[in-house]
Amino acid sequence: MELNKDNVLKTLQEVLYPGNGKNIVELNMVDNLSVDGNAVKFDLIFEKDNDPFITSVKQAAVKILEGAFGKDTIKIRGSITTKAKQLTKEAKVNTDVGKHGLGKVKNIVAVASGKGGVGKSTVAVNLAVAMAMHGYKVGLIDADIFGPSIPKMFGLEGEKPQGKKEDGKEWILPFEKFGVKMLSVGFFVDKDAALVWRGPMASNALKQLMNDADWGELDYLICDLPPGTSDIHLTLVQTVAVTGAVIVSTPQEVALADARKGIGMFSTKGIEVPVLGLIENMAWFTPEELPDNKYYIFGKEGCKKLARVSGVPLLGQIPLVQSIREGGDEGKPASTNLNSITGKAFEKAAVEMMKQVDIRKKEKPATKRVEIKNK
Repeated sequence: MELNKDNVLKTLQEVLYPGNGKNIVELNMVDNLSVDGNAVKFDLIFEKDNDPFITSVKQAAVKILEGAFGKDTIKIRGSITTKAKQLTKEAKVNTDVGKHGLGKVKNIVAVASGKGGVGKSTVAVNLAVAMAMHGYKVGLIDADIFGPSIPKMFGLEGEKPQGKKEDGKEWILPFEKFGVKMLSVGFFVDKDAALVWRGPMASNALKQLMNDADWGELDYLICDLPPGTSDIHLTLVQTVAVTGAVIVSTPQEVALADARKGIGMFSTKGIEVPVLGLIENMAWFTPEELPDNKYYIFGKEGCKKLARVSGVPLLGQIPLVQSIREGGDEGKPASTNLNSITGKAFEKAAVEMMKQVDIRKKEKPATKRVEIKNK
């Protein structure tokens, strides 16, 4: 089939909107369609920005088009923009951050852990890359102010962000790699220097990364938080309306005890940020050359049990494979290869997380920024 606008529209008629069973072309949801060589771009128009079927419709459109014209031929991933006729209250809460800042960010997801050393930053990075590989517009903030690792994991150590001046203000321009826009305090300090900051200094640094950067339009902004519970966590929920949180843990009991605290912190009265789910990292050890072998060196299915007891979904289990460490050290995250063992595991977790975002926005009221009142 020849790749042109007519054939693309004809193919998209096979994509049904789950809400009423009609196809997205018939519903006038396809707008600004362009075909330039093999590159296809268009907007998907939904009634509201928290439509529960945004993720599934977008994925269906990519799958249908790649199936019709060939996955290696058509260039569609990352070229579908979702727009809404109406902004929900949650979107409006985030627009008051500023014209640039986070004003055009649809979903803000915090990735946290009860303790350090469980691979939280590795998970955050690979979730972001996996979503970008699926064609979503993704941003990543390294909010782990005291131990920033994002520059290393993207191979950008020593790089300094550029800025631009607009409306009388200087805006930071995030780096972009593997389809992910990112900022980290690590871009602004000596990589070998120890960061000894008091709480207010760290909080102000996070606010700058959020409010003083030109993030543009994003479907998801992932915030990689420090381990434990701290001023940084409070700063985040006080500064923006966080859509939900993901808790990362290993299967061992000592890590799970702290993961419970992480769930408890986000669920605390007055904060009440929905916990989207748990991700079990280092779930088992699998040698690269023996992909069917599993060795449960940190315990077995600890997060699965915690998920059942706490009523929080288990989003995925990530195996301990040498290539994850190598990819992080070499600046090429495992999710850049979605056909690998680890790539598939991160992809599954990312898809499950996006499903939970859709469910959360459909079933629960919009998150509000937290107001801490001193008595």
